Amino acid sequence: MILTSLTTDDLPQAERFGWWREMTASAMLPSLLDTDRRPRFRATADLVDLGGAQVTAMTYHSLTSARTPKLIRQRDPESCLLSLTVHGTMTLSHCGREATAGVHQLLVFSSSRPFHGWSRAEDRPVSQILAQIPRSLIPVRPQTLDQAFATRIPADEAFGELLAHFLTQVTNRARQYRTSDTTRLSAILVDLLSGLLAHRLEAEHELPAESRQRTLFLRGKSVIQQRLGDPALSTGEVAAALHISARSLNRLFESNGLTVAGWIRRQRLEGARHDLSDPAQGGTAVCRISARWGFSHPAAFSRAFRRGYGCSPQEYRQQALAETGARG
Repeated sequence: MILTSLTTDDLPQAERFGWWREMTASAMLPSLLDTDRRPRFRATADLVDLGGAQVTAMTYHSLTSARTPKLIRQRDPESCLLSLTVHGTMTLSHCGREATAGVHQLLVFSSSRPFHGWSRAEDRPVSQILAQIPRSLIPVRPQTLDQAFATRIPADEAFGELLAHFLTQVTNRARQYRTSDTTRLSAILVDLLSGLLAHRLEAEHELPAESRQRTLFLRGKSVIQQRLGDPALSTGEVAAALHISARSLNRLFESNGLTVAGWIRRQRLEGARHDLSDPAQGGTAVCRISARWGFSHPAAFSRAFRRGYGCSPQEYRQQALAETGARG
């Protein structure tokens, strides 16, 4: 297992905030925490251990945090921290700048520099995902990295979107991963963060060639995923979105054991297969589902589906829905 789940629910109310403060100091980062909700404080944390890096999904009542020079001298993991706000707001004063991240926005900061933070939500607890990556793993110069601290980064652009999706998926599906997956997951996290920083700060030249290629490959897959419903999606369009040639894109996918056209086809079939097995879509015609996933011709979709799964779309739907009904 790479997941550790913690909650204050099993503790007496009077002990909850003190326990949370001690737990975050030992498992994440020593800081001074305070809250105006001590009598009713409640919090949860799912810590996903990726070897060198760690990703933690947290919910907690509004609080303040401070990382002081004294705490830094006592213990500094020399980490780069990446925060994704899922619900509420997070304000950070750090390195002479102040920024507030709302829902689906990112903040980058350092364990080696003092900061003050305020996390708030009015209607329910704050929800946040925090990634901790050793600074030594990030192939960006310190001077470049400093420029990114305490700046709000939207999670709906290129690398920001990829990072937000990765953080959400790795925490939501942590139980599906094995310990042997941690090295690859950690490498993906480092590549995505490095790509984000280099892209925003126009410092792509600082990244090693291998890192640039890996992040470009991840971006290519993301572009395809977003446009699967477009029947005109082509290698040329994906390459244009990445600002590279179609030939370079083909070589990039081939170096990862894939082809662009094959990846598009497989993702479309997987999307259609998922919808066909969904009881909530049992009344949706097969041709509408296939069109939704970019298949222009129902007959071509049926042939591709049979080649991929050994039966027709209608046969697969009947079997999948029958199994769902039996389990129910």
